[in-house]
Amino acid sequence: MSTASPTGLPASPGLPADRPLRVVYLTSGAAGMYCGSCIHDNTLVRGLRAAGVDVQLVPTYTPIRTDEPDASIPRVFLGGLNVYFAEKIPGFARLPRFLTSWLDRPGLIRLATSFGIQTDAADLGALTVSLLRGEHGHQKRDIDALSAWLATQAPPDVVHFTNLLIGGCIPSIKARLGCRIVVTLQGDDIFLDSLPEPHRGRAISEMKRLAPLVDRFVVNSAYYAEEMGRRLEIPRERFEITPLTIDTADFAAIDLESRHRHISISPQRTIGYFARLAPEKGLHVLVDAFCHLKAMPGTDHIRLKIAGWLGAHRRDYAEEQFQRMRDAGLSDAFEYAGEPNRADKVAFLESIDLLCVPTTYRDPKGLFALESLAAGTPVVLPAHGSFPEMLARLGGGRLVPPEDPAHLAKVLRELLADDSQRCELSRAGRIAVLERAGLPVLTEATLATYASVLSAASCVESHRS
Repeated sequence: MSTASPTGLPASPGLPADRPLRVVYLTSGAAGMYCGSCIHDNTLVRGLRAAGVDVQLVPTYTPIRTDEPDASIPRVFLGGLNVYFAEKIPGFARLPRFLTSWLDRPGLIRLATSFGIQTDAADLGALTVSLLRGEHGHQKRDIDALSAWLATQAPPDVVHFTNLLIGGCIPSIKARLGCRIVVTLQGDDIFLDSLPEPHRGRAISEMKRLAPLVDRFVVNSAYYAEEMGRRLEIPRERFEITPLTIDTADFAAIDLESRHRHISISPQRTIGYFARLAPEKGLHVLVDAFCHLKAMPGTDHIRLKIAGWLGAHRRDYAEEQFQRMRDAGLSDAFEYAGEPNRADKVAFLESIDLLCVPTTYRDPKGLFALESLAAGTPVVLPAHGSFPEMLARLGGGRLVPPEDPAHLAKVLRELLADDSQRCELSRAGRIAVLERAGLPVLTEATLATYASVLSAASCVESHRS
């Protein structure tokens, strides 16, 4: 009979047999914005802790913002103010660390980002390249501080990075700690594509340099493995595909049959949008489609309900979309519900008949789609990025050609007119997410990845000896 490790996994070469697995998870804040990657990282760490893993969630750049209990430590490394000043102010990088460490205080960084400081890639090209250069960049002092702190902790078995863009410290960490390195790729291409040249090309070159030092890359879809493998020249066998999952606990109590009974007697139908209000999320595409739809006969009962994070730098964009609907005579047909907290998000997704976030970019994740399906709300999504694989695996929605408002309007109208089809999609998607896309699935898959990486390392070391 096989024995079990402290994490509950079957004993395996490379896994610690007499203590919990130790993991440091380096996440990346998004300047006060609700960020899908932050939420995903935070959820995963909570799941790993519940499974008995000794894991620390360590923010970089800025504190993370999540709509569930924050699992991160109360410190920030590679703090956004310090790394920015090191890049922009001559001589700043040579100042002693004790003179500048106060700039990494989470409260100060939150205050700075509250004034509208953002992380737009177009303004951060040189800084991105410098950070990727690691000890050879202007942020050497900050990378040394992170490596030194890690050396004071119980030695981790695995250091897990939320993306490769913060991977400039990988050589230093690997040399100092001798641990395994896992990197989740979940939007690196979007940031890279926003960089101006020559910074984009230089950043890709630096990432290619770092890639061989990574023991395993994790992605949420075969699409993204192919995309990032092509961009960074990473062989397919070095990827682990772990389909996207969420914490479904808040959604499990929803009474779906009661919702369906309400639908049968309610005269109103509501299209929902739940994502940050930004061009890449396709709010303007949905507004175009909504205007098309409302010009059709028999659509007086259809409304649009919008919710999500609205940054200061996107307020003009959002107001432009709202004004377009007002100019079309639709002032009473739409509403902006603001930025809901966790409980309000679940209530929002329950209150709509369909969710539509027609992203203009190839989204590698789409947490909003899983959350909608978990609430029993069908989705209408563009047929690119991770969405075709997601719906093929889980059902619960329809795919439409990207950036085609007229076609989108037609599909939305058809689904809103067919209660039986929507209820069928609702049940199928919800059951699939609750059974196959919850936190236990993510935790188990991640532990299996760690076990595989550590076992491979153990075999290599045994062969050498």
